[in-house]
Amino acid sequence: MSDVAPVLESRLDLPLLHRGKVRDVYEVDADTLLMVASDRVSAFDVVLPQPIPHKGEVLTLITAWWLEQLEELLSHHLIAVQPDLIVERYPQLEASRDVWERRAMLVKRTKPVLVECVVRGYITGSAWKEYAKSGTLAGEPLAKGLKESQKLEPPIFSPATKAQTGHDENITFGYVQKLLGDDLAGRLRDLTLRVYEYGRDVAGERGIILADTKLEFGIDSSGALLLIDEVLTPDSSRFWPKESYAVGRGQPSLDKQPIRDFLDGLKDWDKTPPAPDLPLSVVKATSERYQDVFRRLTGAALSTYSPPRFGTDR
Repeated sequence: MSDVAPVLESRLDLPLLHRGKVRDVYEVDADTLLMVASDRVSAFDVVLPQPIPHKGEVLTLITAWWLEQLEELLSHHLIAVQPDLIVERYPQLEASRDVWERRAMLVKRTKPVLVECVVRGYITGSAWKEYAKSGTLAGEPLAKGLKESQKLEPPIFSPATKAQTGHDENITFGYVQKLLGDDLAGRLRDLTLRVYEYGRDVAGERGIILADTKLEFGIDSSGALLLIDEVLTPDSSRFWPKESYAVGRGQPSLDKQPIRDFLDGLKDWDKTPPAPDLPLSVVKATSERYQDVFRRLTGAALSTYSPPRFGTDR
């Protein structure tokens, strides 16, 4: 696995629909997309110059690992993640297999719901900043006397706008109801809470606290609501090691914490593009962090993990 070159930017012989901070999305046909998770990494909403080896592979395979377990709870957009199955369906992808293998998901095309579905099980991040200032979340009061990183009982559905650039903005459930209607808003809230609670329990058995997570949903051509994009990954969730958890302070995260720590220590970067170069030691530490959370969750080393089969292929 160490011989696989990092992918900073994929280039496939398919129509490129979108190149985000991490994922490159290609059109395979009218109803099918190929989502390729690169090894790009961003911090403070800025993409950094150096790729993180194996990061895209971790994000894709953790998502597939969770989706296999979640199939009884809800429907999702993943058709295939095993490279052989993807090539079997679309032989033209064989030529570029070395670029997308183990980092791509073949998915149903959907119309994304333009709301980030967030569940907060602990108060941290932007929620803590607002609460510490005004005692509210998205302008609505929370219980008095909460401390940073404290567990929230019950977990809070805390939606946000989907910002194309810059930071997402926390919004109220009432705003989502006005935007999408009561029925869809309620379904999004209930499904997101169910996924969070499942992920929290599974992670907890492995010594990991799932502090919060962000999910996305889309509607397919038949009108079905599907879970889309990445699911319960280190990029979309805050995973904290149980052994170092303590209320009243920030927690170390099982993700790109080495990058944030390095950038926070710079005095001459104002957190706007262009981003500074990352030292090799920081790149290596971050790659190891992603592979470690994969191992802790799945119980398997990334190099030996065989992704699941889905749908009619299983």
